[in-house]
Amino acid sequence: MRVLVLGATGYLGGHVVEHLRARPGTRVLVGGRSPAAEVTVDLASDPPHHLAKALASAAPDAVVNCAGATGGDAVTLAEVNARGPAVLCAALLRAAPGARLVHLGSAAEYGPGTPGRRVAESAATRPAGPYGATKLAGTVAVTASGLDAVVLRVGNPVGPGAPPTGLPGRVTALLRDAGHGPDAVVRLGDLSAHRDFVDVRDVARAAWLAATAPGPLPPVLNIGGGAAVPVRELVRGLVEVAGFRGRIVEEGASGSARSAQVSWQCSDITAARDALGWRPSHSLDASLAALWAAAGSAPRRPEGAPAR
Repeated sequence: MRVLVLGATGYLGGHVVEHLRARPGTRVLVGGRSPAAEVTVDLASDPPHHLAKALASAAPDAVVNCAGATGGDAVTLAEVNARGPAVLCAALLRAAPGARLVHLGSAAEYGPGTPGRRVAESAATRPAGPYGATKLAGTVAVTASGLDAVVLRVGNPVGPGAPPTGLPGRVTALLRDAGHGPDAVVRLGDLSAHRDFVDVRDVARAAWLAATAPGPLPPVLNIGGGAAVPVRELVRGLVEVAGFRGRIVEEGASGSARSAQVSWQCSDITAARDALGWRPSHSLDASLAALWAAAGSAPRRPEGAPAR
């Protein structure tokens, strides 16, 4: 089976590639802008006919689209998260209409949740900002394309290699750079929100199952931990696994706008279990331990360099 992975150099994409390469009989093709890519494409700027030519030469049985932007201005988010999936679908219809498309969406597409309730795929989508709105536009492009396609709406990914652009990776980097003395201080924003954390390795397994499942799949499947976890609990878990003996200072005014707008997030993952036989296999504690272990082997930020 030939599987083309787009966005393979990113956090989710890297884990998807690693998981697929471990599957016997799977030929993984890496697509993207990198010079090392086997299939050179740029979903943010390539016209459909260029993408179609690249896809025709790759001849994939399935395409897993992990390309996406989590930060930047609204134009950047729209180019990658909305235009990208739309032009990919147009190109697939021309070049490989029989290939299955697995597109990674985001639970941010749902917007604010109701405390105590899990959100099913049939729930109304009310994204709270440009990120969720552009991811939702990408989902609409995929589900309306007529392709054999499924969108995996991923919760908050956590686990080895988490980047500093997300909370788990940012807290890990701050703890690593703060030292372990009792006088160390790590300053964070508002930690009162609840999030649905899912191990990145479980996301990769879901992508594999979705790419290889027989027959048609539901258009959208939630991929999450299935529980709303207080963000403070995640931070406490990282503090414990890091052996941090200093102080965590929570400065509510410095929290992100999205945290203020979306205080509760929890996905109902029943449909993924029924359609794919998938359920999360890593506990949050195991995810945090793997995240810290991977960070310990990463290069430390040079002395005096700005924290991100």
